[in-house]
Amino acid sequence: MATENRSDTFDIGGDLTVHRLGFGAMRLTGENIIGEPDDPEGAKRVLERLPDLGVDFVDTADSYGPGASERLLGETLAPSDDVVVATKGGLLRNADGDWLSNGDPDYLRNALLCSLDRLRVDAIDLYQLHRPDPDVPFEDSVTALAEEKDAGRIRHVGLSNVSVEQLEEARDVVEIATVQNQYNVGDREDEDVLEACEEYGIGFIPWFPLGADDLGETEETLDEIASVHDATRYQIALAWLLQRSPVTLPIPGTSSVEHLEENVAASSIALSDDEVSRLEG
Repeated sequence: MATENRSDTFDIGGDLTVHRLGFGAMRLTGENIIGEPDDPEGAKRVLERLPDLGVDFVDTADSYGPGASERLLGETLAPSDDVVVATKGGLLRNADGDWLSNGDPDYLRNALLCSLDRLRVDAIDLYQLHRPDPDVPFEDSVTALAEEKDAGRIRHVGLSNVSVEQLEEARDVVEIATVQNQYNVGDREDEDVLEACEEYGIGFIPWFPLGADDLGETEETLDEIASVHDATRYQIALAWLLQRSPVTLPIPGTSSVEHLEENVAASSIALSDDEVSRLEG
């Protein structure tokens, strides 16, 4: 398989055209997503390879490191007109590796300023609320991002880890460009959110797209189909996500150039209707 991003494109927010197979930068950090990566130069080589492969959509978050992933992206890719960088705010980290929600409007505004600095840009292409905070009215969090969009520091607003009801509530406040929820061939619990995104023309970014070692009952079927295509089960899982819907934007992550190329090669795999049916059955 040729190492070239052959996925078709999607217009985020109607004007940011990207290939649907992107890259998730969470793994370009230290162990447990804390601190700098063990091999910073190797991580930079992964990022430098992205444009060569046609990968022009990168997703990160201020909590990855925290700060380490965004800083690495800023050092390696900025300034760049070839790659759309999305980030997220609304989660705090501590030394134990806990993920703590913070949707306070003032905190989000400050987090955005820090992300702008680390990414070395004047505006974030796509800024996503990482997770609704149960202690803060959801509308208040979304309104803060809407105001930052009006101020020109955010081009497009996205959400992450939300329900259909929360998506509807947010759409009453500001145009929503994307939703990022957990979704893969073995976990389709948020099918209703994907369907809502299809209805509204919103990009759906499935996180944990490969399912890692938690593919459940689909593992055997994935392996059988993979053998037909001379591929890995994870390449088939990515190919399925790309064929599942025209609004899906899978963002597999890795700290290895070899693994990156393997993920991109999945965009060349065309599954038959029967294979899709078997995976979805």
